[in-house]
Amino acid sequence: MLHITENATLNQQSTDRVFAEPLTTLERFAFNDEVASVFSDMIERSVPGYRSIVTQTGLLTARFAKTDSRCYDLGCSLGESAFAMRHQLGKLTDAQRANISIVAVDNSSAMLSRLQHKLTAETPTLNTPQVDVQLVEADITDFSFETCSVAALNFTLQFIALEKRQALINDLAQQLLPGGALILSEKIRFDDRKQQQLHTEMYENFKRANGYSDLEISQKRDALENVLLPETLDTHKKRLLNAGFSSVEVWFQCFNFLSIVAIK
Repeated sequence: MLHITENATLNQQSTDRVFAEPLTTLERFAFNDEVASVFSDMIERSVPGYRSIVTQTGLLTARFAKTDSRCYDLGCSLGESAFAMRHQLGKLTDAQRANISIVAVDNSSAMLSRLQHKLTAETPTLNTPQVDVQLVEADITDFSFETCSVAALNFTLQFIALEKRQALINDLAQQLLPGGALILSEKIRFDDRKQQQLHTEMYENFKRANGYSDLEISQKRDALENVLLPETLDTHKKRLLNAGFSSVEVWFQCFNFLSIVAIK
């Protein structure tokens, strides 16, 4: 069970300036309170197509969700995917939505505290039937999944140790109902040197266009080194197929960020 601190500042979201000033000691990137307080701004300005991916995660959830099952938002951070799921599931009929719940899991207490406040604030204002959302503080590589019909790993797998990724996907696949779906969104790398150079350049231009300075781009890149470990699209596809998914395809891509829907 989560222990939520009653603190009004948890609802406040500020402009991301984590790496705006020269840092004499550059620590490894972590989803701590400083990052959590600016995360909404950070991810919107740092991930091409982020809002589209979140919105369509909700639509895909409504398409694949099955009665008497769970929908997981894994590595949920501030729960944007969980909210999108909840919004679209609320539009289904009572029969279609019967006994469906959303489980949002993250190992960052700073993120979950803010998510709990957002959830508490939103629930009374909903115009659609409410779908239960459970928050769990846990490491998803050491988590006991239950029967589910949808799982979203939106920009989460890239932060997990390489040697743990196949086991995680295997565990998810085993609990997904036939016809269920995994939504996997990731930053990727390219084997082709020219493509890697192009997409890296365009991604940095994307961040500059969103107001990040060269210093911020450089310092964040260094902080993420050996923390965010991207893989090729081919590696992701092979892992998913090895886990037992019958259909794996990219449904969204912008520069070196993409999202895959894998169907059980």
